[in-house]
Order: sequence, then structure tokens, then C-alpha cells
Amino acid sequence: MTQPETPRSPHHHLSDSRSPAPVEPLASGFPRRRRERRSRRLVLGAGAAVSAAALVLSTVPAASAAPEESQEPAVEEELGGLEQLLRERESDAAAPEDLHAEEVPDDVSVEEAEQALEASDELTTEDLRYAAAAEDLADSTDSDFYTTPATLPAEDGALIRQEESTFYLDPVGLIEHDAEVTRIMYRTTDSNGAARAAVATVLEPARSGQDTQRPLVIHAPGTQGLGDQCAPSRQLAAGTEYEGVGIAAALEAGYAVVVPDYIGLGTEGAHTYMNRVDQAHAVLDAARAAQQAEGVDLGEENPVHIRGYSQGGGASAAALEIAHEHAPELNLISGAAGAVPADLFEVADMIDSSLYNAFLLFALGGLVESEGLDPAEFLNEEGLARLEQASGQCTVSALISHLFVDTSTLTVDGRGFTELIQDEPFFSALVEQRIGEGRAPQVPVQVNHSLLDDVIPYRTGRSLAQRWCGEGARVAFESNVAPTHVGGFVAGMPGVALFTTLSLNGWNTANSCWRL
Repeated sequence: MTQPETPRSPHHHLSDSRSPAPVEPLASGFPRRRRERRSRRLVLGAGAAVSAAALVLSTVPAASAAPEESQEPAVEEELGGLEQLLRERESDAAAPEDLHAEEVPDDVSVEEAEQALEASDELTTEDLRYAAAAEDLADSTDSDFYTTPATLPAEDGALIRQEESTFYLDPVGLIEHDAEVTRIMYRTTDSNGAARAAVATVLEPARSGQDTQRPLVIHAPGTQGLGDQCAPSRQLAAGTEYEGVGIAAALEAGYAVVVPDYIGLGTEGAHTYMNRVDQAHAVLDAARAAQQAEGVDLGEENPVHIRGYSQGGGASAAALEIAHEHAPELNLISGAAGAVPADLFEVADMIDSSLYNAFLLFALGGLVESEGLDPAEFLNEEGLARLEQASGQCTVSALISHLFVDTSTLTVDGRGFTELIQDEPFFSALVEQRIGEGRAPQVPVQVNHSLLDDVIPYRTGRSLAQRWCGEGARVAFESNVAPTHVGGFVAGMPGVALFTTLSLNGWNTANSCWRL
């Protein structure tokens, strides 16, 4: 589906629960006042795209929800949120930009924040205010729940504990969603074969009786950061989770949703960011554990759809290609993966020494944790300090703290990160993270990517689709020309919503392998 030019990102502070699908946390991209005229053109263009998509999709039946609910197209519910988003974006274009100390994260000065806003087409004042709120509120959630027990269950996906939770859509207004929310801890396994405890959040539409045909969407979140306070399960309860709009959209469409925190995010150990196996296991085992939770109306019969964007796209893709081996009992129907970082060498080459340096530091921290590396062997004093700082930061704070730093100034031998990873011990470790290397999903999948993505190269996503096709998978590949990484999500959303609805209803989905 071809999309006209669209805004650069869906934003995370909508009060309306009818919202678009998930979005990469790194940058909300609200147009600032100095770009007001351009932003309004983008808003109008995206509005036309949504209107056209709605006309096309309005004839598509919804996937099953509770029996007494009307069968309005689920895809329309998700698209409706985008229209609200566009109205919010247009309003924000004229909003005041003055910042105060209490509106920025503690480890970022007002001056640094203002410089970052001026330098970036992605970051906005609202991003900063949400990041500050995340520091204040996310830590207030109960930390005892996240403590790993002395003994873990023997099987992956086994439920360890559960508790009631909440889902707020806004950290200031504290708008609480009416979903039934349960926080769960479960057992999973990392890439070294070690048993680990991980946490996820299970959300169901307001109670209406058990429905074995209600679809379950596993919503793999985008980049959150490395600090424990950044865990989605903490931020959903605090109202600071930018993925909340996508989750609310799925609930509005009648789906149950599971949101994994991944390994080491909020729980014991460091978060193994971009570790293919860890992320895949965390996603699949969260679904298994959710089906065991007391009071949760889910079972093995419920159809499952896995989707995510950016880091979430990578986690979704990795889970989809091993699901038939790791969790064969799941009733997996389909999946969608957007802007997949399927080749970390290509991603590093794109973002080294750029606005997105934080992602390189996050990935380096993940490698240090999973590979048992000593960072002092390759990072100098400043590099070690930045790695340590990033290990406790959420995304927005980290982006501002490390933007445009020349990574060659952070290493012992003066090589930039892109050069450094060409040698061992990094090279073999990163080769192992490549998605689609002799593996492919056994269910229909959609891969979507913008040609103008400025974080994950378009060729990376397209090459993944080609590799999957070569392994015999059925792949619908959707490209768009939306500017920037998060802008690609907005343009791709109608296609993702349509693919989700078609596949969950058992309809045939497109197969793009012939043209890739």
C-alpha cells in the first residue's frame, strides 16, 4: 500500500484510548513552531492517507471479540486513533516551547535539552516532559515484585507470580484505561542457556466473559533504555509509557495484549538490548505465562499475533522465526515486524556518532552483559563513563546526553564503534544477532519499512524479507516514503492494521516474495 508523505512519528501523550499501533520510543517528532507551516502540510497529507485507508479498510470484518460485542472492523478502531493523533500534532505545532528545570530529566540541563531540540527534527518538548515524569513516577511502583526468587521453575513460560496493575495513558492527568491489567513474572532462558525471570503486563478489554476466539496481540515494545525504571510494566502503571497509544488501540479493537519487559529490564541483571535470542524468548514465554495467570481469560485456543516496531520489530521477527520450535503450543496465526534491525553492522554504520549514539551504547551494554566482556579493554575513561551513564538511562535522557559524540573519542585505540565491531570479540557476537539467517517464520508475516528511515536502513528490512522468502516464508513487504525512523511507523500503520485483521480472520494475505 503506497502512502503519501506523513508526519514523522506517532506520539505518546494522547488522552483518547483509540490510538495507533506501537511506536519506537526514541523520538516523538512533534513539529516545533519554527516548522509549523511544514508540519501542517504533513498533517494534512497524513490525514488524507488515513482517510483513504479507512475507505479501503471499512469493508474488512473484525477479528473475533466477545460474542456480545458488535463486529465493527477492528482495523477502523486502530485508524481512528491516528486521526486523533494528527489533531494533537497540529495543536502541538503551535504550543509554547519554553522549558523549565522540572520539565527535563535530572541528568540533563535545560541548556542541553534546548540544544538537542534545536539540533533534532525528532525530539520535542513533550518528549522531555514525559522523560522527566518517568523519572518521578516509574520508580514509585512496587519494586518487590521484580525480585528474582531463589528458585525458578523448570520450564520456560512458567508463571512465577502475578499481581493486579493499572494502565494510565497520561502521567499528569492520570487518565486510567478501563482494561483489566495484570502484571506477571515468568521464567525464560537467555542466550547462554541460563534461566532468567522476566516481567510482562497482560491487558484485556473490560470483562465480558471468556472468549476462546479473542485474539491475543503480543506487543513487543520499542527501545525503552537500560535503566530498571524504564521497564514498560513500570511505566504503564505510571502513565509514562509511550507505547501506551498502540496498546490502547489494540484493546479498542477487541484484542487482549501482552507487553513483555524483556530480560534484565526491571529485573535482575542488565538488559541484553538487541540480543536476538533473549528478546525472542522473552516475547514467546510471556505469551505462555499469560495463559496461566489466574483470572486472565486466555488459553491455548486463543489466536496469537506478534507485532512490534524497531527494537520491538527485531524482537517480533526473532520470535516469529523460532516460535514453532520454542513455543509450538501457541496458536500463532501471524506477525508484523516494522523497521527490523536485522543486521546490526548496517545499523551501526547508519547511526555511529549521530543523534542516535545512545542506541550504540545500549547495544554495547547488552553485549557486555551477554558476552561477559570487560569494557575497559576497548573503552577509554570517557567511554566507560558514558557506558555507565547510559546503563541507568531511559531513551530520551540517553539521546540528549550522548548525541553527536564522535565515538572514536570513546575508545582505547581511537577507532569509532563502526570500525571496532569489525574485529573480535564483537564480530562473531553481532553475526549471531542477524535475523533471518537460516531461520524463517512458519506463519504469514508482514515486514514494513520506510525508504527514508534514518536509524535502521531500508535495505536492512528489505534484505530480511528476501532472506525469509528464500527460506519459504509467506511475506507481505510494505514500503513507504515517510521521513525519519518513527515517521515510517505512521505511514505503515494502515497496512499493519489491515494485515492483522485479515490474517486473524483467516483471509489470504499478500505474498511479496515474487517481487523482492
